[in-house]
Amino acid sequence: MERELALDIVRVTEMAALAAAPWMGRGDKFAAAASAVRVMHAMFDSVPIRGAVIIGEGEQDETHRLYVGEQVGDTDGPEVDVAVDALEGTDIVAKGLNNAMSVAVLSAKGGLMRVPDMYMEKLAVGPGLVGKLKLTDPIELTVQKAAEELHKPVSELTVMILDRRRHEELIRSLRKVGVRLKFLPDGDVAGAMAPAFAESGIDLYVGSGGASEGVLAAAALRCLGGELQGRLMPADAGEYSRCIAMGIEDPYKLLKTEDMVGKGEVIFAATGVTPGEFLGGVRYLPEQRAETQSLVMRAGTKTIRFIRTVHDLTVHHLSTQPAAGP
Repeated sequence: MERELALDIVRVTEMAALAAAPWMGRGDKFAAAASAVRVMHAMFDSVPIRGAVIIGEGEQDETHRLYVGEQVGDTDGPEVDVAVDALEGTDIVAKGLNNAMSVAVLSAKGGLMRVPDMYMEKLAVGPGLVGKLKLTDPIELTVQKAAEELHKPVSELTVMILDRRRHEELIRSLRKVGVRLKFLPDGDVAGAMAPAFAESGIDLYVGSGGASEGVLAAAALRCLGGELQGRLMPADAGEYSRCIAMGIEDPYKLLKTEDMVGKGEVIFAATGVTPGEFLGGVRYLPEQRAETQSLVMRAGTKTIRFIRTVHDLTVHHLSTQPAAGP
């Protein structure tokens, strides 16, 4: 993949973030998501790729934009796999909370794993713990190993986890061993990325979240030198059968980063919609302008770029007010 694609894909996430931002705090997550999806879909027409959506906004019978299997791009460029979440954190935007992002990933063709719409158990770590921990270990052992590798007492470890009822037993175990906990209301991708940023103060990310978000986070962590391990969690025979139909021979297999995003080139881009752990949100400026903060990374070079952009909203035909629905 060409290096210039990194900037092209940032433009896609920037515009999607700007489309979602006017819905911040207005209580309508569906409208926020629809605005982001509509604009992201249109922006892909200008990206010089022949892309196939592997992780998208749903199946073809569920959505007519950015559906799994859709061909995107201007058809003049390399064949790539595409993974998107036009608005990661729809509830976050609706409630005016932190860590909402627009996310897009490009990988070498055949690199991205297609996963069903179900939960995935996850363990995410930064560079200092790559290859040192195992998702299938008891959480008490995982925490102890992490503390030893990071040369700090267990009481100084900070573990991030989604604030969900399904995590109650896991939370009790973590509190029993004495770690500090930081809860996320939403924002599974940002949460999994946090251990790879030293300034976040997060050592581990644990718990279950969306499988699609797991693939997006794996792409980010490959670029960041971190690691995500996952394991699908079919809830019933129907979900198990969906895994088999997608070619996943063992739905309970421990998935490593390379299983989810391959070993070839990966480009990851994200633009903040609301402020988060490592990206600021969309900030409106005088004279119909807005500022965005984005992150774009390449796995091949481990290059990490933070981009601050000021947009003239009149040029992009965007507004600070919510647009009509799709």
